[in-house]
Amino acid sequence: MAPYTNFYDLSQPVYDHCPGWPTYEPTLVRYEASYETDRFNAEQIRLNAHTGTHLDAPFHFFPQGRTIDQLDVSLFQGDAVIVDLRGTIQPRQGIETAHLAPCADRIRPGSIVLFATGWGDKRSFDDVYQHDWPYLTGSAAEWLKARGVKGVGIDTLSMGGWYEGTGRPCHEALLSGGIWILEELHFPDELVERGGCYLMAFPLRLAGFSGAPARAVAAV
Repeated sequence: MAPYTNFYDLSQPVYDHCPGWPTYEPTLVRYEASYETDRFNAEQIRLNAHTGTHLDAPFHFFPQGRTIDQLDVSLFQGDAVIVDLRGTIQPRQGIETAHLAPCADRIRPGSIVLFATGWGDKRSFDDVYQHDWPYLTGSAAEWLKARGVKGVGIDTLSMGGWYEGTGRPCHEALLSGGIWILEELHFPDELVERGGCYLMAFPLRLAGFSGAPARAVAAV
């Protein structure tokens, strides 16, 4: 591993009633112990495992697929190619293979591909953020699968779209190939402009889960 000198936290924060998938129950946080009464603090959190920055495992869409704890921990790190779509991708627009063309020569077997759409800056309960995000098309996902990538990330609520027919295709294409999906990232402009990084995104070891929150960190 090269000597890295700069590290970027790509994770969206999780907090009480933070934004999440529109149909899920809201995240709830409370103090189970507080310094004022117990002389220490301890918090309890209730959240869907697919809240904030998180990883999807094959079990998310395939009942016989591997769960998040069954994926080898070595898979969650590696050289990442950042595809810069800021200012070019539109709401509800699908990311096609043409969007990958400028980076095609850098996407190799074992690569991680990260899509920076600028959506991470919009995180809120706004209807546009909650429903109209850009998404990866099934054909582009198949292209990445054929290239042998090991992970794909994006700074939107989901790799697939909200509207009918846009959500399943990319999930099924990637997860059927054992490719993990990393969702709801946030990219600093400085990092995107570099075009790549060494990514580390280790999920919680939740037994039998289809996904888990992760702390995503880029090193350059």
